Amino acid sequence: MRTVAVGLLVLAAVVYVATLGREEGFWGFVNAGAEASMVGAIADWFAVTALFKHPLGLPIPHTALVPKRKDELGKGLEEFVGENFLQEDIIRDRVAAAAISARVGDWLTDPLNARRLVDEVSDMAGVALGKVRDDHIADLVTEAFVPRFREEPISPLLGSMLMEVLRDDLHHGVVDLALAELHGWLLDNPETFSTVLAERAPWWAPPKLNDAVTGRLHVEALRWIEDIRDDPDHHAREALDSMLGQLARDLLTDAVTQERAEAFKNRLLDHPQVVTTAISLWKAMRAALLASLRDREGAVRRRLLAEVGAFADRLASDEQLRSKLDSMAADASVFLVSRYGAEVTTVITHTIERWDGREAARRIELHVGRDLQFIRINGTLVGGLVGVLIHAGSVLLH
Repeated sequence: MRTVAVGLLVLAAVVYVATLGREEGFWGFVNAGAEASMVGAIADWFAVTALFKHPLGLPIPHTALVPKRKDELGKGLEEFVGENFLQEDIIRDRVAAAAISARVGDWLTDPLNARRLVDEVSDMAGVALGKVRDDHIADLVTEAFVPRFREEPISPLLGSMLMEVLRDDLHHGVVDLALAELHGWLLDNPETFSTVLAERAPWWAPPKLNDAVTGRLHVEALRWIEDIRDDPDHHAREALDSMLGQLARDLLTDAVTQERAEAFKNRLLDHPQVVTTAISLWKAMRAALLASLRDREGAVRRRLLAEVGAFADRLASDEQLRSKLDSMAADASVFLVSRYGAEVTTVITHTIERWDGREAARRIELHVGRDLQFIRINGTLVGGLVGVLIHAGSVLLH
């Protein structure tokens, strides 16, 4: 484009020289047009060149504006972006216009897209799990969990939890389950029960007497368990509730009980088996998760796929949910912009400040150079037209 602009200037100069001395009639209009074209071309060349460098290398005032004022231009661009693009109202309007939740819902309704999302999440989760080593878990337990548990008093937590359990009768289900299991075991294992008791009988006791006593104890134990199991108000249940209630109160108020609880906690934390158990649990959980994640038809992937499908259906049918999610997206965008918008726009200034002045001018000129050369071309053509009009006016006036 620069070649085209220069070519038009050269053409105008050739025409002007060729028509010198023939200013009458038609050739006068051609000469005047060519002269004005040169003036327009040179003037616009000067204007375009002055933006990026000194024309002909001459230090003419108010030229080479981009190299001289690139920092000011960067600051102005930063302020322009911040004032016109990173405003709360503009961001909320753009997020609302984007209809993010509706688009996500439409995209997820396609089974292929839902499967792709699940596969990507599963693959990334598998990679992340594989990167966690045993020493990472050991360090996490020894350097984070154990010191934190050691600092946190355990008595108030246990006492409060036990109080809530008793208040909501949550322990009754556990007691019922234990009684049912114990009753079933006694029914199915009378010989084991008798053998355990017989081993503790005096050596001098007659075998028949031992059998009679252990048999009777077995019957009474079954009856006693049945009574507790079938009677919600049994005194044994009340005694258990009373004991647990007293323990909860002691954990909250009794210094001796609290000290014993803390000592027990510290003994557990100091035991080397804590780290070993944590690593073993992590290995078991990781192995199970990895096996399911790597199986394309595994339980985890099937569950994820079902949840993604259900979420897509809700997005498609629940307008209130879509509005809520879009509002959350707008709030998150506004928060990010308000918190980090200044840092984002500052990147513009810092980047331009790091540029060399000539390099900045070269980059900008290359980016907009085509349009700049059109300015020169238009100046040449418009200048020629204006020259013809001025010459026509002169002819008419004479």
